[in-house]
Amino acid sequence: MASVEGRGRARSCEGKRTPAAMASPGGLRRLLWCVAIVVLFYGAEFGAAWKEAEFRKCHQSKFCKDVRERAAAWARGESHREIEVREISLKDGRVAARLVPAGNEDEALVLELSTYRDGIVRVKVVEETAPRKRFEVPQVVVNDFEEKRLGIGSIGRRDGASVVQLSGGFEVVIQHKPFQVQVKRGDDLVLSINSKNLFDIQHLQVKKEGDDWEDSFRSHNDKRPHGPQTVSFDVSFHGSDHVYGIPERATSFALKPTKGANINSEPYRLFNLDVFEYLDESPFGLYGSIPVMVSHSKKRTVGFFLLNAAEMQIDVLAPGWEQVGIEQVSDESSSGKRSTGQNEEKRVDTHWIAESGVFDAFLFVGPSPKDVVAQYCSVTGTSAIPQLFSTAYHQCRWNYKDEADVAGVDAGFDEHDIPYDTIWLDIEHTDGKKYFTWDKNLFPNPKEMQNKIGAKGRHMVTIVDPHVKRDDNFPLHKEASSYGYYVKDSSGKDFDGWCWPGASSYLDMLSPEVRSWWATKFSYSNYVGSTPILYIWNDMNEPSVFNGPETTMPKDAIHYGGVEHRDLHNAYGYYYHMASVQGLYQRERGTDRPFVLSRAFFAGTQKIGAIWTGDNTADWGHIRVSVPMLLTLGMTGIANAGADVGGFFGNPDPEMLTRWYQLGTYYPFFRGHGHLDTKRREPWLFGEPYTSLMRQAISARYQILPYVYTLFKEASVTGIPLVRPLWMEFPEDESTFTRDDEFLLGPSLLVHGVYSEGAKSEKVYFPGNETWYDVKSGATFPGGKEVEIPVTLDSGIPVYQRAGSIIPKKLRHRRSSTQMQNDPYTLVVALDSKYEAEGELYIDDGKSYEFEQGAFIHRRFKFAKGKLTSTNLAPTKSNPKKFTSSCLVERIVIMGVRARDLVTGKHAVVESEDRWIQTDIGAPSLIQGAYSSALILRLPNVRIADDWSIKLG
Repeated sequence: MASVEGRGRARSCEGKRTPAAMASPGGLRRLLWCVAIVVLFYGAEFGAAWKEAEFRKCHQSKFCKDVRERAAAWARGESHREIEVREISLKDGRVAARLVPAGNEDEALVLELSTYRDGIVRVKVVEETAPRKRFEVPQVVVNDFEEKRLGIGSIGRRDGASVVQLSGGFEVVIQHKPFQVQVKRGDDLVLSINSKNLFDIQHLQVKKEGDDWEDSFRSHNDKRPHGPQTVSFDVSFHGSDHVYGIPERATSFALKPTKGANINSEPYRLFNLDVFEYLDESPFGLYGSIPVMVSHSKKRTVGFFLLNAAEMQIDVLAPGWEQVGIEQVSDESSSGKRSTGQNEEKRVDTHWIAESGVFDAFLFVGPSPKDVVAQYCSVTGTSAIPQLFSTAYHQCRWNYKDEADVAGVDAGFDEHDIPYDTIWLDIEHTDGKKYFTWDKNLFPNPKEMQNKIGAKGRHMVTIVDPHVKRDDNFPLHKEASSYGYYVKDSSGKDFDGWCWPGASSYLDMLSPEVRSWWATKFSYSNYVGSTPILYIWNDMNEPSVFNGPETTMPKDAIHYGGVEHRDLHNAYGYYYHMASVQGLYQRERGTDRPFVLSRAFFAGTQKIGAIWTGDNTADWGHIRVSVPMLLTLGMTGIANAGADVGGFFGNPDPEMLTRWYQLGTYYPFFRGHGHLDTKRREPWLFGEPYTSLMRQAISARYQILPYVYTLFKEASVTGIPLVRPLWMEFPEDESTFTRDDEFLLGPSLLVHGVYSEGAKSEKVYFPGNETWYDVKSGATFPGGKEVEIPVTLDSGIPVYQRAGSIIPKKLRHRRSSTQMQNDPYTLVVALDSKYEAEGELYIDDGKSYEFEQGAFIHRRFKFAKGKLTSTNLAPTKSNPKKFTSSCLVERIVIMGVRARDLVTGKHAVVESEDRWIQTDIGAPSLIQGAYSSALILRLPNVRIADDWSIKLG
């Protein structure tokens, strides 16, 4: 959901479907809404579009404006700021040193540098002395990370620098004067910190009389009681033209310069906000923040991560940046590529400004794209493997109004033969926006409602937001208030803000005690009416505060341990998400994997659960921008993400909605969702041919669930995302470096959306040197070329299988993924130029944690020398748990077979059984298409869990 302005579109107090109007009966609803407008928003304008003026720009934040201007002055030589390294030594296997700004021993800093397995360097800089300790973000770095530390045995010396050797030919060079950290491989400089001499940590101070530290925006005043405390620095990525990362924003995958001779746009902002109807192609920050940047070139990929949860502003610098004034802001930035002179080094310079917190940076040396993602995830955690049902299709609306509506929607899917797994309930299902409750008039029998859905193998999700209604008759509020569990305002009282219930307070999720208490609220005894098929949706957890500055919590609010909200703002939703997941885990006593969807996120969210890209709009541009948004999330660790299919706001026409379903089929998280003011848009409401086309798109998702689930397992082990930029699999193909209108789902499926009304063709780029097979027709396309592909609404979007791959599918049509459990498999084999292919399949019970004790099946399929074999990839050692499957392979489709093998009447043989299999050419009955050039092996009936080999005759 979006903020109050976007959701209700409160054009007048007489509006019939504003959110406040639904909070209480009849005329009282309208009265309360009018009062809310006057009291809460002091005459603020309302409307359906994003209002730029309601959110700060850099020049409206003291910390950003001051640092950006100071950095430009230093770069122009107007003042001198040089830091010198002194007293460098080894302590406990780490490099330790003092950093002293020129002429100012009182502001000395302490540097600590550590190295870790798999190509990770950690650099931490804090004040030597300070009146208070800076906040360090807890529970983001995985618990066992320090076990991966490699003790540094010696420090080399070279030309006024200290050198630490790493594996893989890398080394870290600490230049002494001026201070600089460099990562090198041989003679190649890979990454550097402070090469622009912009490193600065503003020392914490004790306020003196006359100090003016306050910062105001519109009607809100931030007291800034501890004064300016920014952490700012430059990071340069050498040998590269492009950088990626720092989500979340609706813009291109390759980040465009923000400051240069002809460019001065806003910096990229990392500050979690409830942004209604956000603009596509906008660098404005949205609901989540991950301070990770990745650089890629033909030679290498490297990454940088700053563990800091305060607001950040990040510039991507182009030549001439130091000459640009802070007020000269435009939107010009035509390219994600940094211009370089003929003899200038290829590099991308970036300037990072964090309002507070510490400098705690992790450098990832790669050298491949998958190495960098794996290195980052070894620090913050790999993706939680989801329950199988959650990887299928979800149906959501704000709001399904009552039990009869839920039953009608559920029946509609069956009547129109469209599969789905989960139906969602928004805020209106509660009793007066009090979470863990039900509206007794609209949902009088919640358990019975869930049981009817569960009988079909389906599930339900209800919303639970972080604002707690300040109602003395609400036990949750009374308990939280009596225990002192709320965030405090700057005066020390419980923070009182406004959200959906009206006056609300917000639980202090930084506190472990509060998180533990919150987790107990998901038990069946506390959440009365919940059942084992009920899961959770955390919305509004940026946190959203309707009457707060920029619709969020004031930065000078106080958390557990006296921590200011400014220090942890971007991680608040992360801790809330964490506590909710813990609640579902405890509810099932650790037997089932929780599913909790969150809107806000931070570094490490991937190990907790899924997210979505927030309140998008029914607009072709939003379909298009969903691809770079998901690519960026994947590159920064979050493998389980999706965008609302159809757009949350607005009314998609049937063509747009159909095209969005065709693309959403390949999102990791696949959910249709709409605002309460939009027209109903269940897939059967638009008539033919649209109902059939949307059914076909949703069914296609169910067919590839075995492949998708296998990719989720890979992400849980390695961190490698499901949605991948083309250059992750083809790192030397420069044509892919700025391509973000298409993506790879795993290594084997190339997906290109259709992004305009009435499109007749799409230009598809086929990466690498390999052949690509159209998944419907079997037609082949050579790699390394862009081809204009004809498209119609009936043909769907262009999707291709990579030569050399094998994809497992289930083609039988069912109501839900649960009902597919015992269905047979089809293996689709796409042969490469060597007449070979391989792929994997992972299976477990789709629900429990028993896979951690060995209860899973993991197979490798390989086709070579005319033979298809299945071998075991699971550990062979004795495991406490076992998992078996009696599922068979009912069909094998082999694309790219040589002409001499495409002969009717040929046979194949199952070698272990000396049993012949019928073969055929083409497969007109296959849902996915005819495969006119394919060889079909019918009913091989080998067990998916067994070793076997099938040889072509």
